[in-house]
Amino acid sequence: MTQEIYEKLMSELDVMKTTGRKEISQAIATARDKGDLSENAEYDAAKDAQGMLEAKINELEKQLANVKFLKEEDIDTSQVGILTKVTVLNKRVNKEFTYKIVSESEADIKEKKISVSSPIGEGLLGKKVGEVAQIQTPGGIMELEVKEITI
Repeated sequence: MTQEIYEKLMSELDVMKTTGRKEISQAIATARDKGDLSENAEYDAAKDAQGMLEAKINELEKQLANVKFLKEEDIDTSQVGILTKVTVLNKRVNKEFTYKIVSESEADIKEKKISVSSPIGEGLLGKKVGEVAQIQTPGGIMELEVKEITI
């Protein structure tokens, strides 16, 4: 993970632990004030939201506890790996695409950042320039030829 993403996730975690918990606590208190808890849908919804928030907090804390920082100067560009930019030729449509291979938490297809654990990311990992990755997709096998690997 990059330092930038780590800081972003730490900020999200802080918001969840402070503002998120406070808002849910207020929603539970408001729902509790409305009377009988056994038939109070607002109370049940607020408690469910609390459980989901705590699960997200727990998952993010686990993820951040096991972080390994990567520096761009340490990245090997002789093959596709995490934090490399890879330009591929989709042989079916004869069109080139460039993706950055990132961790799951950094993935954002709009920014052309794909996760190392996605089918395309997994298929491209370890490939060198000139090699072809065959990736199973719902529409059939996709063939991507690696054209360039950069940082």
